[in-house]
Amino acid sequence: MSKNTLHSGSVRILIFKDKKVWVGAVLELNIVETGDDPSTLLLSLEEAIEGYVRVIAKEHLDESLLNQKPNPAFEKMWNDFALRRDTKAIPSIYSANTLSLRSLAK
Repeated sequence: MSKNTLHSGSVRILIFKDKKVWVGAVLELNIVETGDDPSTLLLSLEEAIEGYVRVIAKEHLDESLLNQKPNPAFEKMWNDFALRRDTKAIPSIYSANTLSLRSLAK
């Protein structure tokens, strides 16, 4: 994953079912939300990313906040899914996408 800046880069989004709730995580930003519907959760995560990036820009915060170390469990889940390893250990994944920060930071 390349280094994210306010003007370029990308984040990985993972949405999966954990028991009765959907969990959405933005790995590089350590944003985690839960919801009842995965498609609504994806929209909520996109809004959270937009707000997060907007605050970093407005407050002139360090861009390292766009490159956080992901939660190890989410990182493993992402890698197992992306590389099709250990598929029995993967929970019900709805979406595993990479989104451009440029397209989300309006």
